[in-house]
Amino acid sequence: MATEHMPFGIRSKVWIEDGEGHVVFGLGRYRMLDTIRKTGSLNAAAKELKMSYRAVWMRIRMSEERLGKALVERDGNGSRLTPFAQQLMTQFQQLQNRVNKDSDAHFAHTMAESFTASD
Repeated sequence: MATEHMPFGIRSKVWIEDGEGHVVFGLGRYRMLDTIRKTGSLNAAAKELKMSYRAVWMRIRMSEERLGKALVERDGNGSRLTPFAQQLMTQFQQLQNRVNKDSDAHFAHTMAESFTASD
């Protein structure tokens, strides 16, 4: 993370793929699920994310197929996350935090000196 003392930082993007290289879960799916959780609706989530309903629904559906587990279920006139989806989001956030922490530490240890201003 860039600070006063270190103006450069490293960024990492993490996602999970299946054996064929298809995205199963990542930050985009995380944001979709989080928005569905907040709005209680797949349609409202799509609008908030500025995506089509079909695009959100298809991505979620593909993840469900690849995982073999439901992520979203109907709840009356809306939608809600399954307990599995909530657990997956928590685990993904923990993974993302760990990757960021490890990447920052590795960058500081191995490369930061190359990016500091010389006097």
